[in-house]
Amino acid sequence: MQITRIITSAVAAVTILALSASCDSPKSISVKQAISGEKNIVVPTLSHNDEQRVKYFFYEAVEQQNKGNYDAAFDLLNHCLTINPNASEVYFTIASYYSELGRDSMAMQSMERAAVLSPHNDIYIERLALSYINTRNYDKAIDTYERLYANNRDRTDVLGILSQLYNQQKDYDKVVSTLERIEQVEGSNEQITLSKMRAYSLKGDKKAEFNALKQLSEKYPNDLNYRVMMGNWLLQNDREDEALNEYEAVLEQEPDNVSAQMSMLDYYKQVGEDSLAQEMIEKVLISEKTPPTSKIHILRQVVDENERIGAGSLEIINLFKRILAEPQTTPDMTELYASYLKLKEYPQDTIDVVLEKALEIAPDEAGARLQLIQSAWGKKDFDRVIDLCTTAQQYNPDEMAFYYFMALAYNQQDKLDEAIDATRRGVAIISDQTNRELVSDMYGLRGDLYHSKGMVEESFAAYDSCLVWKSDNIGYLNNYAYFLSLTGKNLQKAEQMSYLTVKAEPNNGIYLDTYAWILFMQGRYEDAREYIERALKNYEKPSAEVIEHAGDIYWKCGDRAKALEYWQQAVDEGRDNKVLIKKLKQKKYFEK
Repeated sequence: MQITRIITSAVAAVTILALSASCDSPKSISVKQAISGEKNIVVPTLSHNDEQRVKYFFYEAVEQQNKGNYDAAFDLLNHCLTINPNASEVYFTIASYYSELGRDSMAMQSMERAAVLSPHNDIYIERLALSYINTRNYDKAIDTYERLYANNRDRTDVLGILSQLYNQQKDYDKVVSTLERIEQVEGSNEQITLSKMRAYSLKGDKKAEFNALKQLSEKYPNDLNYRVMMGNWLLQNDREDEALNEYEAVLEQEPDNVSAQMSMLDYYKQVGEDSLAQEMIEKVLISEKTPPTSKIHILRQVVDENERIGAGSLEIINLFKRILAEPQTTPDMTELYASYLKLKEYPQDTIDVVLEKALEIAPDEAGARLQLIQSAWGKKDFDRVIDLCTTAQQYNPDEMAFYYFMALAYNQQDKLDEAIDATRRGVAIISDQTNRELVSDMYGLRGDLYHSKGMVEESFAAYDSCLVWKSDNIGYLNNYAYFLSLTGKNLQKAEQMSYLTVKAEPNNGIYLDTYAWILFMQGRYEDAREYIERALKNYEKPSAEVIEHAGDIYWKCGDRAKALEYWQQAVDEGRDNKVLIKKLKQKKYFEK
């Protein structure tokens, strides 16, 4: 859409609107009056020829709009108004153009005129009502929706919107009366009754609030949940004895009614019956009829309270064991138990047993399996990591983490081909939902693996893919820069990448060493010495290779004694490449 052209046309449209006000138009009639039928709208009659012309240009505007020629469509719509300033369909259509231009007031005026000119067109009225809501003009929105409902008595969805609007205006009497209108069409139900109760509550009419709930309970005497709801209302309003009567009546009919049991738990807590509350907690937690989500909710409250008062963990542990002694349909409870054991710093082997139990219940539980993988990794049990990942790929074939950890484990075992195969299968499952950072790491690992096999071009291609997915993947930026520098080519690119790592982590010895070495390869020896000194200071224990780098840099800076000292230190640290030995023997720097 050519905005400048449309804005120019919009000015013309404003002029048309102003001129049409002098005709027998509805300009002096409000929207409320028009849609409520308070006054008849007098619209000048068009000649047959003009009617046909408006139709032709309007349909042509629609055709241009469908083709994407919005500026042409807008001009044609404006032309329609020059022929008939009272064409409601044109105002309705042109309103969207004003919205697109950000001319909200013009869009609203056009929508209002469309509704005024066609007061029985429900599409126009409903769109206008939505526009009022979007502009937070709730009074006008209410008037418009009321007229819409007057034309469509079966549209309870409109009444639902009206009840929300009245609630927004804090007119709770109207909220209730509107909900009663819904009941006349649909009959009473729990949702409507609860909405009426909320309105009574906000109004402060507790008697009406309780009576609404009581009527619902009496209407459905076989649904004990309503009696529980009555008890809950009584309990919340400090009528404990009456609440207890409701709960006991329900439990007499259904001793295992979970809702009543949980409400009894709240009752015991409120009246200070701690021992009875504890008994009810265990009863609810151990019962197979209690939904797993409810058990988790209650147990978290118990754990939080136990932590708050600083009690020991043995009681909670025993409670977990009693619960888990019963058959479990979901792994949630075992995972919560594992989290609690971790919180209490229990041995990892103890936690692993619980996580294994979670996998027995749900073999596709990725979270538990990932925790086991991390545990095995910490023990350097790479065979176990591979076994866990292999099984995981059967149950969670689209979870990239399991391919990544498998590749890492194979790499630790120097099984490079198997590691590369794991990355290949991993990148094959990339989708829009895959974590971009993990994809980047997968390609970065692939670059490392290819480089270890001497496949330099494949390695650099993998690093490029890594940076496409995450341009600031610092670890692999460092590796890419260093390996690129070893070729002696593209040193400027290598320096740029390495500098990003140093900027991100200025105290990282590894990144400082890489940057120093690239500067060395560029012949910038004094700059290289500055960064290698910083690298050595930031290493807890520099590798023999880093120490040799320091020697090479100091040699080029003219400090031969320091260079020989570093070369000797590198040898003492176990570095025994032929070039280093030659440098020491002949006390001279040699290229590798």
